[in-house]
Amino acid sequence: MNKNILITGATGKVGSRLAKRLVQQGHTVRALVRDAARATGLSDHGIQLVVGDLMQPASLPAAVQGVEAVVHCAAFFRGATPEEAHAVNNLGTQHLAQAARDAGVRRFVFTSTGLVYGPNGGVPAHEDDACAPRDAYPRSKLAAERMLLDIDGLDARILRLPFVYGDGDPHIAEAVPFMRTFPPTQRMSLGHHADVAQAVSRLLAAPSPAHRVYNVADDEAPDLATLFASVGHPPPDGSDPERAQAFAAVMDTQRIRDELGFKPVFPRLADAVEAGQA
Repeated sequence: MNKNILITGATGKVGSRLAKRLVQQGHTVRALVRDAARATGLSDHGIQLVVGDLMQPASLPAAVQGVEAVVHCAAFFRGATPEEAHAVNNLGTQHLAQAARDAGVRRFVFTSTGLVYGPNGGVPAHEDDACAPRDAYPRSKLAAERMLLDIDGLDARILRLPFVYGDGDPHIAEAVPFMRTFPPTQRMSLGHHADVAQAVSRLLAAPSPAHRVYNVADDEAPDLATLFASVGHPPPDGSDPERAQAFAAVMDTQRIRDELGFKPVFPRLADAVEAGQA
């Protein structure tokens, strides 16, 4: 069933591609933006723009008025201080959730991160496993998750994302310098933009259960040597394995398969490369 949806983070890597796919699926999509002049490309795809800011709670009631679901993708990631990450990713989410609840929004989908698990030695992490994130970004996301799962009167669903790629997104190539010192054999869960959109659509459509956490990822978590090779780079040199541990989470996806019928369009990175969609 088509819905009226508010999406945040629609000018970002995940949100921009997701917003367009939601429109293609027949949903009416409204994007929360801080500067409409910088988001005109969204309007060209039939996405309504509404100006607001997560850090200005008074701007949010108008944004959520009349929508049936919120898909919250906005986040402060690379370059954020711990204080900035907490403000945007935790307090900003709280402001939006309160506005959505007060407006009677039926569903709130929050895109979190698999980094909340922290280092797990390559053992696939299940949604009920303990979380021990090392960095400010996943710590702020985990705090927001816990707030959403405790809030009364809001049907919240949490989607923990892997490293997202595909659809012309240069994310892999951009991450190569950052991960240059990581061990080449370290594995990392990936997910194609098409499969992130599929997962969000399934969370929007599923009648129950509320207050539920789901991992989403490809079937295969490749090692970093394979990831680097996909964009024509030699393997990382492994000189800082300690730093790399903060990004070593691999996720189990059995829950979203069993409960929501999720099956990746691109089960492996190699499938996306072969299809020209990496």
